[in-house]
Amino acid sequence: MVQDALKQLWRLAYPDRELPSLKSELWKEMGWQGSDPSTDFRGGGYVSLENLIFFAKFYLVMDLDGHIMELQRLVVKYCPLGYGTSSKGSEVLDAFQSLLHKRDGSRAEWEYPFAVAGINLSFMLVQMLDLQSGKPTTMAGIRFLEFLSEDEMAFDNLYCVAFRLMDAQWLAKRASYMEFNDVLKSTRTQLERELALEDVFSVRDLPAYNLLKR
Repeated sequence: MVQDALKQLWRLAYPDRELPSLKSELWKEMGWQGSDPSTDFRGGGYVSLENLIFFAKFYLVMDLDGHIMELQRLVVKYCPLGYGTSSKGSEVLDAFQSLLHKRDGSRAEWEYPFAVAGINLSFMLVQMLDLQSGKPTTMAGIRFLEFLSEDEMAFDNLYCVAFRLMDAQWLAKRASYMEFNDVLKSTRTQLERELALEDVFSVRDLPAYNLLKR
């Protein structure tokens, strides 16, 4: 199951490259710790792989009126760099590829590994939302359940927002590898603050959701 999901993630991340064996040094390019990425999912980390696949499958399109629509990644082949225009003149932004290849901002010499960062983000969200308890009691967890009642993919959508927010925090702090945990904490703090806002009724209402438009 993990092996099949890893193959799917590779094909989504690198559509023009040959799929390597499941034990290959090439996996490190995506940000796994070693040549066998399946070892990174010990302790229930498989949810983070599902989150990464969701992120890779969807990208954002901003139409001329500024509205946001999620579309299947199928048409990315018409926009190989992740940016461009559709037949209707809409701007296409591939947030997953932008993060994977660290295209934004002035990057550190020692960057955070993309895939491992994704695992840490998934665990952070599970803890922040108190999802391991039978009934969340935190403000963030209670608000998230409200989101979930209207959007069954709310966790995946929040994950995409969190990843983009984390990278923005990373750049703003001019952080390096050893400061990743501090950036993760500040990302959690910002998400908790936004989840507590009175006028937030879905993931798309979060101020940080706007980062996915860039």
